[in-house]
Amino acid sequence: MEEVQSPQAPQQAQAKSDFIVSNGIKFPKQKPFITGNVRGALRKGSYEAREAAAAQKLIIEDDVVVELGARLDYMSTLIATKTKPAHVHTFEANPQLIPYIRSVHAANEVENVTLHHAILGPRKGKADFYVRERFIVSSLAPIEGTNVISIEQVEMRNAKTVFKEVKPTVLVCDIEGGEADLIPAMDLSNLRAAMIELHPQWIGPEGVNAVFSAFISAGMAYWSRGSHGKVVCFRRKWPVR
Repeated sequence: MEEVQSPQAPQQAQAKSDFIVSNGIKFPKQKPFITGNVRGALRKGSYEAREAAAAQKLIIEDDVVVELGARLDYMSTLIATKTKPAHVHTFEANPQLIPYIRSVHAANEVENVTLHHAILGPRKGKADFYVRERFIVSSLAPIEGTNVISIEQVEMRNAKTVFKEVKPTVLVCDIEGGEADLIPAMDLSNLRAAMIELHPQWIGPEGVNAVFSAFISAGMAYWSRGSHGKVVCFRRKWPVR
C-alpha cells in the first residue's frame, strides 16, 4: 500500500522551527527578545540555569508561588510545568514583554500561571519603569550608563494586600536591584521558602544585608543547598541529620 504523507506534516515542521526549545520549554522566535546572547543561552540550556536548578530543589507540589520579574517568563513556565505548584502569580513591569509572555504560556499550554502587568510596592499607586535596549536589565532604577529607550508608568500594587489575597508559600524575585528596598518592606512571615537573585553591583553590601536581615527577622534562614553565587535561597526549616 502506498504511503500517503499527512498534509499537516509540513505545517508541523514549520511550527517546530518557529520555536527555540530550552529545558523542554518552547520560546517563540520573536525579535527583539530572542536574539544574540539570549538566543544562544536558550539553545545551550544555560539561560537562568542557576535559578532553574534552585527552583526545582526549592518548590514542592501544591506551593503557591509569587514571582517578581518575569522577563521572558522562563522561570514561571518552568515552575508551572516541572514542580506541580497549585498556582504561580508572575509580575512583570515591562509592557513590551506582556504579549510575548502570553505567547510563551500559550505555546507551552500553561494554565496555572496568572500574569500581572504590575509591580509590588509599599503602597498602591504608579511608578516609573525604565525600559532599556537590553530588556533584561530594565528596572525601576535610573541607572547611569544604560541605554533607556522609554520610561513607562506602571501600576504599583500594595505588596501586603497582594500577599494577603494570594497567600504565597514561595517568593521568587529577580528585579534588578529593587530587592534591597522591596523585600524589607514586605510581610514574609507566611512564606515557606524564597529564592532571590541579588544584584550587589547595584545595591552594595548594605542592600545585600538588608535582604538577609529581612528574611532572618521573618524566621527564615539561608539555605546553601539551593543557593549558587548571587542566587540565594531561604527556607523556614529543613531536615537536620
